Amino acid sequence: MSVPKSRILDLLKIQCRIFSTTFNPERLRTGNKILRQRLKGPAIASYYPRKTVTMRDLMKAYPDLETWDEEQEDRLEGIALRKQRGKGAPKKKRSAEESKKFASRKKKPTMVL
Repeated sequence: MSVPKSRILDLLKIQCRIFSTTFNPERLRTGNKILRQRLKGPAIASYYPRKTVTMRDLMKAYPDLETWDEEQEDRLEGIALRKQRGKGAPKKKRSAEESKKFASRKKKPTMVL
C-alpha cells in the first residue's frame, strides 16, 4: 500500500512549519545552514580592544603643536645606521632604460684554470 506523493509533501510542509525549518522538496543547496548561524561580527569586534590615541594621531590633529614621537625617531635612526653599514634598502629604479643599463653591467663568469 503506497502513499501518494502529494500527501507526503503536505506532511513535510506541516513538519517544517512545526519545527521552524525550511521546506525544500527538491533538496537544493540554499545556504540555510550558514544563514541560521549566529553572526560572528559582534563577537570578533568585541574581542579586539578599542583603538587608543597614538602620537601620530595627535600630530595629525594638532600640526602646529611641537611634539616628539620617540618611536618614529628610533626607527629613523635605525634606518640611518643600517644605510651607513650598507644594509639599507636598495635604490628604486626610475625608468625602464635605467634597469636595462644595470642588467647589461652584470659580470660574466670567467673560468680560472
